Amino acid sequence: MTLSEQLAHECLSSYARLRGGYPIPMAGTVYWAVLAALGLLLAPAQWSPLAFALTGAIFPLALLFAKLTRNAFLKDRTAVTGVLVPAFVSMLLFWPIAVAALWEAETLTPLVLAIGLSIHWPVIGWSYGRPGLFIAHAVIRAIGAFLIWHLAPEHRFTLLPAWVALVYAATVAALFIDSAAVKKRLSVD
Repeated sequence: MTLSEQLAHECLSSYARLRGGYPIPMAGTVYWAVLAALGLLLAPAQWSPLAFALTGAIFPLALLFAKLTRNAFLKDRTAVTGVLVPAFVSMLLFWPIAVAALWEAETLTPLVLAIGLSIHWPVIGWSYGRPGLFIAHAVIRAIGAFLIWHLAPEHRFTLLPAWVALVYAATVAALFIDSAAVKKRLSVD
């Protein structure tokens, strides 16, 4: 095998072992579903800062799901694991926009969070050797969030987060199906 083929095999093997890292999108599903419910209960001025604060629960929730399902996504290392830090730093750079939206145009907050918190998805997909599925998640999420934000402004704090939760839930299902097929193809345990 060429070096590129070896690297692709290593990335796909990790994807198959970890089932696409599904505990993280499971946590995203819960986070966005909670935001949709809070949108029914809270005014935007209360919802937005709480949405910011609750982002801090996503990773610990992913760790809990990983522990409960015995998915050791943090312990798995590949030759491309080093790309994760730059990917997450890139994603975190959206926060000044999010804060500015909160201060100046609060109704932008759900849209900025929906898109900003997905910026790293294409790189994560590349690190697993499955960029298409992860790019599809980010693009579908962004297009749907924008359309809801633009066409249904009265539902920016309810339907928009519900949409993102739905995309996450569909992604978890897609990861299970796709990673099982990759695992079978590679015969990875």
